[in-house]
Amino acid sequence: MERVLVMGGGGWGSALALVMNERGVEVSLFVHDAKYGGEMAKTRRNPRYLPGVELPERISIMTDAKAFDGSRVVFLAIPSQFLRPVLEKWKKQLGDGRRVFVTASKGIEQTTLMRPSQILHDVLGEVPSVVVSGPSHAEEVARRMLTTVVAASTDKGLALRVQDLLTAERFRVYTNVDPLGVELAGALKNVISIAGGIVDGLGFGDNTKAALLTRGVVEMARLGVALGANRETFFGLAGIGDLVTSCFSRHGRNRLVGERIGRGEKVQDIVASMLQIAEGVKTAGAVFKLAGEKGVEMPICEQVYRVLYEDKDPSRAVRDLMGRQLKDEQDW
Repeated sequence: MERVLVMGGGGWGSALALVMNERGVEVSLFVHDAKYGGEMAKTRRNPRYLPGVELPERISIMTDAKAFDGSRVVFLAIPSQFLRPVLEKWKKQLGDGRRVFVTASKGIEQTTLMRPSQILHDVLGEVPSVVVSGPSHAEEVARRMLTTVVAASTDKGLALRVQDLLTAERFRVYTNVDPLGVELAGALKNVISIAGGIVDGLGFGDNTKAALLTRGVVEMARLGVALGANRETFFGLAGIGDLVTSCFSRHGRNRLVGERIGRGEKVQDIVASMLQIAEGVKTAGAVFKLAGEKGVEMPICEQVYRVLYEDKDPSRAVRDLMGRQLKDEQDW
Protein backbone atom coordinates (compact mmCIF):
# COMPACT_ATOMS: atom_id res chain seq x y z
CA MET A 1 0.00 0.00 0.00
CA GLU A 2 1.07 3.60 -0.61
CA ARG A 3 2.46 5.80 2.13
CA VAL A 4 -0.06 8.50 3.01
CA LEU A 5 0.21 11.78 4.89
CA VAL A 6 -2.86 13.33 6.52
CA MET A 7 -2.40 17.02 7.24
CA GLY A 8 -4.69 18.19 10.02
CA GLY A 9 -4.75 16.88 13.57
CA GLY A 10 -8.41 17.62 14.21
CA GLY A 11 -11.22 15.13 14.41
CA TRP A 12 -11.61 14.57 10.67
CA GLY A 13 -7.90 14.18 9.99
CA SER A 14 -7.60 11.68 12.83
CA ALA A 15 -10.66 9.78 11.64
CA LEU A 16 -9.26 9.50 8.10
CA ALA A 17 -5.98 8.21 9.50
CA LEU A 18 -7.89 5.58 11.49
CA VAL A 19 -9.80 4.43 8.39
CA MET A 20 -6.61 3.99 6.35
CA ASN A 21 -4.83 2.33 9.24
CA GLU A 22 -7.62 -0.25 9.33
CA ARG A 23 -7.09 -0.68 5.59
CA GLY A 24 -3.40 -1.48 6.19
CA VAL A 25 -2.06 1.78 4.77
CA GLU A 26 1.16 3.25 6.18
CA VAL A 27 -0.20 6.59 7.36
CA SER A 28 1.29 9.62 9.12
CA LEU A 29 -0.79 12.29 10.83
CA PHE A 30 0.69 15.79 10.71
CA VAL A 31 -0.29 18.05 13.63
CA HIS A 32 0.64 21.72 13.30
CA ASP A 33 0.60 22.37 17.07
CA ALA A 34 3.90 20.76 18.09
CA LYS A 35 3.10 20.65 21.80
CA TYR A 36 -0.31 19.10 21.33
CA GLY A 37 1.00 16.74 18.66
CA GLY A 38 3.67 15.55 21.08
CA GLU A 39 1.03 14.82 23.68
CA MET A 40 -1.01 12.91 21.09
CA ALA A 41 2.01 10.82 20.14
CA LYS A 42 2.68 10.01 23.77
CA THR A 43 -0.87 9.26 24.94
CA ARG A 44 -2.24 7.96 21.60
CA ARG A 45 -5.30 10.13 22.19
CA ASN A 46 -6.81 13.28 20.65
CA PRO A 47 -8.89 14.53 23.59
CA ARG A 48 -9.43 18.00 22.15
CA TYR A 49 -11.26 16.75 19.05
CA LEU A 50 -11.95 13.01 19.45
CA PRO A 51 -12.28 12.24 23.16
CA GLY A 52 -12.32 8.56 24.03
CA VAL A 53 -10.78 7.35 20.76
CA GLU A 54 -7.43 5.52 20.70
CA LEU A 55 -4.90 6.19 17.92
CA PRO A 56 -2.98 2.94 17.21
CA GLU A 57 0.81 2.92 17.32
CA ARG A 58 0.89 2.17 13.58
CA ILE A 59 -0.24 5.76 12.92
CA SER A 60 2.82 8.01 13.05
CA ILE A 61 1.96 11.34 14.68
CA MET A 62 4.41 14.00 13.50
CA THR A 63 4.90 17.74 13.86
CA ASP A 64 7.92 18.55 11.68
CA ALA A 65 9.10 18.43 8.06
CA LYS A 66 10.03 14.75 8.35
CA ALA A 67 6.33 14.00 8.03
CA PHE A 68 6.52 14.75 4.30
CA ASP A 69 9.28 12.25 3.53
CA GLY A 70 8.15 9.49 1.21
CA SER A 71 4.43 10.32 1.16
CA ARG A 72 2.83 9.77 -2.24
CA VAL A 73 -0.70 10.81 -1.30
CA VAL A 74 -1.53 13.81 0.92
CA PHE A 75 -4.95 14.27 2.51
CA LEU A 76 -5.72 17.89 3.43
CA ALA A 77 -8.10 17.86 6.40
CA ILE A 78 -7.60 21.54 7.20
CA PRO A 79 -10.43 24.11 7.56
CA SER A 80 -10.75 26.02 4.30
CA GLN A 81 -10.02 29.41 5.87
CA PHE A 82 -6.60 28.13 7.07
CA LEU A 83 -5.70 25.94 4.11
CA ARG A 84 -3.81 28.60 2.13
CA PRO A 85 -1.34 29.63 4.87
CA VAL A 86 -0.61 25.98 5.69
CA LEU A 87 0.11 25.14 2.04
CA GLU A 88 2.26 28.23 1.63
CA LYS A 89 4.26 27.36 4.74
CA TRP A 90 5.02 23.82 3.50
CA LYS A 91 5.06 24.57 -0.23
CA LYS A 92 8.70 23.51 -0.65
CA GLN A 93 8.09 20.12 0.98
CA LEU A 94 4.81 19.48 -0.84
CA GLY A 95 5.45 20.82 -4.32
CA ASP A 96 7.89 18.27 -5.72
CA GLY A 97 5.45 17.02 -8.37
CA ARG A 98 5.26 13.44 -7.09
CA ARG A 99 2.18 13.58 -4.92
CA VAL A 100 -1.56 13.25 -5.31
CA PHE A 101 -3.58 15.61 -3.10
CA VAL A 102 -6.96 14.88 -1.57
CA THR A 103 -8.97 17.85 -0.29
CA ALA A 104 -11.23 16.80 2.56
CA SER A 105 -12.48 20.11 3.97
CA LYS A 106 -15.86 21.72 3.27
CA GLY A 107 -15.88 25.44 2.74
CA ILE A 108 -15.18 28.42 0.50
CA GLU A 109 -12.37 30.88 1.19
CA GLN A 110 -14.11 34.12 2.07
CA THR A 111 -11.56 36.52 0.58
CA THR A 112 -11.09 34.78 -2.80
CA LEU A 113 -14.32 32.73 -3.11
CA MET A 114 -12.11 29.71 -3.89
CA ARG A 115 -12.94 26.13 -3.00
CA PRO A 116 -10.26 24.01 -1.25
CA SER A 117 -9.08 22.40 -4.50
CA GLN A 118 -8.78 25.83 -6.10
CA ILE A 119 -6.70 27.05 -3.17
CA LEU A 120 -4.51 23.96 -3.57
CA HIS A 121 -3.91 24.65 -7.25
CA ASP A 122 -3.43 28.36 -6.65
CA VAL A 123 -0.56 27.66 -4.25
CA LEU A 124 1.01 24.48 -5.68
CA GLY A 125 0.02 24.63 -9.35
CA GLU A 126 -1.92 22.01 -11.30
CA VAL A 127 -1.10 19.06 -9.07
CA PRO A 128 -3.19 15.84 -9.31
CA SER A 129 -6.15 16.17 -6.97
CA VAL A 130 -9.23 14.38 -5.66
CA VAL A 131 -12.11 15.69 -3.55
CA VAL A 132 -13.52 13.57 -0.71
CA SER A 133 -16.87 14.54 0.79
CA GLY A 134 -20.10 13.11 2.10
CA PRO A 135 -22.04 12.50 5.35
CA SER A 136 -19.11 11.66 7.59
CA HIS A 137 -19.00 13.07 11.10
CA ALA A 138 -15.55 12.32 12.50
CA GLU A 139 -17.01 11.24 15.84
CA GLU A 140 -18.84 8.37 14.14
CA VAL A 141 -16.17 7.45 11.58
CA ALA A 142 -13.58 7.13 14.35
CA ARG A 143 -15.87 4.70 16.17
CA ARG A 144 -16.28 2.58 13.04
CA MET A 145 -19.93 3.40 12.47
CA LEU A 146 -21.08 2.61 8.93
CA THR A 147 -20.26 5.52 6.62
CA THR A 148 -20.26 6.23 2.88
CA VAL A 149 -18.51 9.09 1.07
CA VAL A 150 -17.60 10.17 -2.46
CA ALA A 151 -14.11 10.46 -4.01
CA ALA A 152 -14.36 12.79 -7.01
CA SER A 153 -11.89 13.75 -9.72
CA THR A 154 -11.98 14.59 -13.41
CA ASP A 155 -9.35 11.83 -13.63
CA LYS A 156 -11.34 8.67 -12.90
CA GLY A 157 -8.10 6.76 -12.27
CA LEU A 158 -7.21 9.09 -9.38
CA ALA A 159 -10.69 8.73 -7.91
CA LEU A 160 -10.33 4.95 -8.06
CA ARG A 161 -6.93 5.19 -6.39
CA VAL A 162 -8.37 7.10 -3.44
CA GLN A 163 -11.39 4.80 -3.34
CA ASP A 164 -9.00 1.90 -2.85
CA LEU A 165 -7.06 3.69 -0.11
CA LEU A 166 -10.14 4.56 1.93
CA THR A 167 -12.48 1.62 1.47
CA ALA A 168 -12.67 -0.43 4.67
CA GLU A 169 -15.15 -2.81 6.27
CA ARG A 170 -17.29 -0.02 7.68
CA PHE A 171 -16.29 2.79 5.30
CA ARG A 172 -17.60 2.62 1.73
CA VAL A 173 -16.38 4.98 -0.99
CA TYR A 174 -18.11 5.81 -4.26
CA THR A 175 -16.41 7.58 -7.17
CA ASN A 176 -17.62 10.62 -9.07
CA VAL A 177 -16.23 12.63 -12.00
CA ASP A 178 -17.74 15.94 -10.82
CA PRO A 179 -15.32 17.28 -8.20
CA LEU A 180 -16.72 20.80 -8.64
CA GLY A 181 -20.20 19.66 -7.65
CA VAL A 182 -19.00 17.44 -4.82
CA GLU A 183 -16.89 20.23 -3.36
CA LEU A 184 -19.61 22.87 -3.72
CA ALA A 185 -22.18 20.56 -2.14
CA GLY A 186 -19.97 20.06 0.90
CA ALA A 187 -19.55 23.80 1.34
CA LEU A 188 -23.11 24.89 0.62
CA LYS A 189 -24.73 22.34 2.92
CA ASN A 190 -22.96 24.03 5.86
CA VAL A 191 -24.90 27.24 5.21
CA ILE A 192 -28.23 25.42 5.01
CA SER A 193 -27.26 23.55 8.19
CA ILE A 194 -27.09 26.84 10.06
CA ALA A 195 -30.64 27.50 8.90
CA GLY A 196 -31.56 24.02 10.13
CA GLY A 197 -30.22 24.90 13.56
CA ILE A 198 -32.14 28.17 13.60
CA VAL A 199 -35.30 26.16 12.94
CA ASP A 200 -34.50 24.04 15.99
CA GLY A 201 -33.62 27.04 18.15
CA LEU A 202 -36.89 28.78 17.28
CA GLY A 203 -38.85 25.69 18.27
CA PHE A 204 -40.25 24.68 14.89
CA GLY A 205 -40.91 21.04 14.02
CA ASP A 206 -40.35 18.29 11.50
CA ASN A 207 -42.49 19.90 8.81
CA THR A 208 -40.32 23.00 8.88
CA LYS A 209 -37.06 21.06 8.79
CA ALA A 210 -38.24 18.90 5.89
CA ALA A 211 -39.24 21.95 3.87
CA LEU A 212 -35.93 23.63 4.63
CA LEU A 213 -33.86 20.65 3.46
CA THR A 214 -35.93 20.15 0.32
CA ARG A 215 -35.75 23.77 -0.77
CA GLY A 216 -32.20 24.09 0.51
CA VAL A 217 -30.86 21.40 -1.80
CA VAL A 218 -32.58 23.15 -4.70
CA GLU A 219 -30.61 26.31 -3.87
CA MET A 220 -27.40 24.31 -3.64
CA ALA A 221 -27.98 22.73 -7.03
CA ARG A 222 -29.01 26.06 -8.56
CA LEU A 223 -25.70 27.70 -7.70
CA GLY A 224 -23.75 24.57 -8.56
CA VAL A 225 -25.20 24.39 -12.06
CA ALA A 226 -24.50 28.11 -12.57
CA LEU A 227 -20.86 27.44 -11.72
CA GLY A 228 -20.61 24.42 -14.05
CA ALA A 229 -21.38 21.46 -11.79
CA ASN A 230 -23.74 18.56 -12.52
CA ARG A 231 -27.21 18.97 -11.02
CA GLU A 232 -27.39 15.26 -10.13
CA THR A 233 -24.40 15.55 -7.79
CA PHE A 234 -26.44 17.61 -5.33
CA PHE A 235 -28.96 14.80 -4.96
CA GLY A 236 -26.28 12.26 -4.04
CA LEU A 237 -24.16 11.58 -0.95
CA ALA A 238 -22.18 14.83 -1.12
CA GLY A 239 -25.36 16.88 -1.45
CA ILE A 240 -28.62 15.74 0.10
CA GLY A 241 -26.85 12.96 2.04
CA ASP A 242 -24.48 15.30 3.82
CA LEU A 243 -27.19 17.94 4.22
CA VAL A 244 -29.49 15.54 6.09
CA THR A 245 -26.70 14.53 8.44
CA SER A 246 -25.61 18.08 9.14
CA CYS A 247 -29.10 19.41 9.74
CA PHE A 248 -30.16 16.70 12.19
CA SER A 249 -27.03 15.41 13.92
CA ARG A 250 -26.00 16.37 17.44
CA HIS A 251 -22.44 16.41 16.09
CA GLY A 252 -23.21 19.15 13.53
CA ARG A 253 -21.29 22.29 14.47
CA ASN A 254 -23.08 24.46 11.93
CA ARG A 255 -26.46 23.24 13.11
CA LEU A 256 -25.41 24.06 16.69
CA VAL A 257 -24.44 27.61 15.70
CA GLY A 258 -27.87 28.08 14.16
CA GLU A 259 -29.66 26.58 17.16
CA ARG A 260 -27.90 28.96 19.53
CA ILE A 261 -28.74 31.91 17.26
CA GLY A 262 -32.39 30.82 17.25
CA ARG A 263 -32.31 30.84 21.06
CA GLY A 264 -31.11 34.44 21.12
CA GLU A 265 -27.29 34.27 21.28
CA LYS A 266 -25.07 36.48 19.14
CA VAL A 267 -22.98 34.82 16.44
CA GLN A 268 -19.71 36.43 17.56
CA ASP A 269 -20.18 35.04 21.08
CA ILE A 270 -21.06 31.60 19.75
CA VAL A 271 -18.01 31.41 17.47
CA ALA A 272 -15.71 32.63 20.27
CA SER A 273 -16.97 29.87 22.57
CA MET A 274 -16.39 27.00 20.13
CA LEU A 275 -13.26 24.87 20.06
CA GLN A 276 -13.86 23.57 16.54
CA ILE A 277 -14.66 25.66 13.48
CA ALA A 278 -18.14 25.94 12.00
CA GLU A 279 -17.23 26.39 8.33
CA GLY A 280 -20.71 27.61 7.41
CA VAL A 281 -20.26 30.98 9.11
CA LYS A 282 -17.50 32.13 6.77
CA THR A 283 -18.94 30.23 3.81
CA ALA A 284 -22.25 32.09 4.14
CA GLY A 285 -20.46 35.33 3.30
CA ALA A 286 -18.72 33.75 0.32
CA VAL A 287 -21.95 32.18 -0.98
CA PHE A 288 -23.79 35.49 -0.72
CA LYS A 289 -21.13 37.08 -2.93
CA LEU A 290 -21.05 34.18 -5.39
CA ALA A 291 -24.84 34.16 -5.76
CA GLY A 292 -24.82 37.89 -6.39
CA GLU A 293 -22.09 37.63 -9.00
CA LYS A 294 -23.89 34.83 -10.84
CA GLY A 295 -27.38 36.26 -10.44
CA VAL A 296 -28.59 33.09 -8.68
CA GLU A 297 -31.61 33.27 -6.39
CA MET A 298 -30.80 31.68 -3.02
CA PRO A 299 -33.37 32.96 -0.52
CA ILE A 300 -32.47 30.63 2.36
CA CYS A 301 -28.74 31.31 2.06
CA GLU A 302 -29.45 35.02 1.74
CA GLN A 303 -31.43 35.05 4.99
CA VAL A 304 -28.68 33.09 6.77
CA TYR A 305 -26.19 35.70 5.58
CA ARG A 306 -28.37 38.56 6.85
CA VAL A 307 -28.79 36.89 10.25
CA LEU A 308 -25.04 36.25 10.58
CA TYR A 309 -23.66 39.47 9.11
CA GLU A 310 -26.43 42.05 9.47
CA ASP A 311 -27.82 40.93 12.83
CA LYS A 312 -31.25 40.28 11.36
CA ASP A 313 -33.71 38.77 13.78
CA PRO A 314 -34.05 35.05 12.88
CA SER A 315 -37.82 35.10 13.42
CA ARG A 316 -38.09 37.94 10.92
CA ALA A 317 -35.91 35.98 8.48
CA VAL A 318 -38.35 33.04 8.69
CA ARG A 319 -41.35 35.32 8.12
CA ASP A 320 -39.66 36.87 5.08
CA LEU A 321 -38.99 33.42 3.61
CA MET A 322 -42.57 32.27 4.14
CA GLY A 323 -43.95 35.52 2.68
CA ARG A 324 -42.09 35.34 -0.62
CA GLN A 325 -44.01 35.46 -3.89
CA LEU A 326 -45.68 32.14 -4.67
CA LYS A 327 -44.23 30.03 -7.47
CA ASP A 328 -44.29 26.60 -9.11
CA GLU A 329 -42.17 23.93 -7.38
CA GLN A 330 -40.52 22.96 -10.67
CA ASP A 331 -39.53 26.55 -11.43
CA TRP A 332 -35.76 26.46 -11.15
